[in-house]
Amino acid sequence: MPSKTAVVGSAVGLHARPATIIAEAAAEYDDEVLLSVEGQDPVDAGSSLMIMTLGAEKGAVVTVESDNPEAVDAIAALVEQDLDAE
Repeated sequence: MPSKTAVVGSAVGLHARPATIIAEAAAEYDDEVLLSVEGQDPVDAGSSLMIMTLGAEKGAVVTVESDNPEAVDAIAALVEQDLDAE
């Protein structure tokens, strides 16, 4: 399964707003997209609640996995952005 690591760019980490943006983007793909941090089981990137359970703060390294390489690249790019900036 293709994977890519990404460093969380949002100042608040992967909390409410960033998690929702990522979940909405992941839900657009037919393939399952998973997010994980070291030492934890992967979670469904299509669920903002599951993303928030990772507890990934700014600077945390997150692994994005999916059978769809396009989804991996797109979601990893979102993880690296400051999605809470207005």
